[in-house]
Amino acid sequence: MRIEIWADVVCPWAYIGKRRLERALAAPETAGLEAEVVWRPFRIDPTAPARAVPLEEALRDPLMDGALARCAPGLTPAENRARVSAIAAEEGLGPPWGAAWRASSHDAHRLLALALDHGGAALQNEVAEQVMKAHFVEGLDISDRSRLKAVAERAGFPEGGPLLDTDAAERAVRESLLVGKARGIATSPTFVVGDRALAGAQAPETIAEFLTAGDRPRRALPEEVERLRYAESLLDRRDPLGALELLRPLLDEHGRDTGVRLLAARAYFASAQLRRARETLEELVAESPDDSYARLLLGRTLQRQGLADEAAVHLRLATTMSPGYA
Repeated sequence: MRIEIWADVVCPWAYIGKRRLERALAAPETAGLEAEVVWRPFRIDPTAPARAVPLEEALRDPLMDGALARCAPGLTPAENRARVSAIAAEEGLGPPWGAAWRASSHDAHRLLALALDHGGAALQNEVAEQVMKAHFVEGLDISDRSRLKAVAERAGFPEGGPLLDTDAAERAVRESLLVGKARGIATSPTFVVGDRALAGAQAPETIAEFLTAGDRPRRALPEEVERLRYAESLLDRRDPLGALELLRPLLDEHGRDTGVRLLAARAYFASAQLRRARETLEELVAESPDDSYARLLLGRTLQRQGLADEAAVHLRLATTMSPGYA
């Protein structure tokens, strides 16, 4: 069984969730369960600065304080931090406990992706442990690459540190974040097995119940088809630029595929890249004059470009072929 943990390493619940998952896997009801744990990236603070700032300083920002208040309705940020600290202690984390820096986790996620590629799930899990220990127990700035290199050494992944000075895993992490969004991951941590998901650092008993509920493996699809579906999901979630990011390899390798081009045209239109949308749709209409949807979208694109007369021709043909478009 593969257990994916979609989580941010600067989220305290991710570290607590890791401990609770370990307890769930050690429980009698999961005995004999062969589990592979794989970490996937999530960002709880995508606006964190590239250069970390002391957390106490960051917490004086009213916007930051408001964001933390939304994480724990009814509690002040200070009360919530005390509550999380007590729960962490119950899971054997700390003392000391508590992040000291508001730090970007991007490079840490790159290190995790590299560990998975170079050493598999066991190495990646150890890197995740050491990264979160550095952040929450040792109070280190994990956005500092020199710190991450030391963490990688400690985790048994010395080759990972130098790779951070290249662009290794840069694209992989950015794409994984988009895939998580396309799959509806909205909480750190979220445990995923097959097509089932459990959001939050639930109690070990709840996690064990989730794991033993029956693994319904995700139906294996060709990588290109899965990428296309994720891109379409992002477009439906109003992220056309993310959709185009996932479509880029498909456009490079399968640039003449009608489905790929039509989805790209939709993303161009939704992101106001009207010239690209028009060029793509004009090609599609020339190749398939009876494609009413392509004509409809081309007509709307021309409308937005202020070309009302040209748009009218395509819109009229589209509604004639498909009256529902009227």
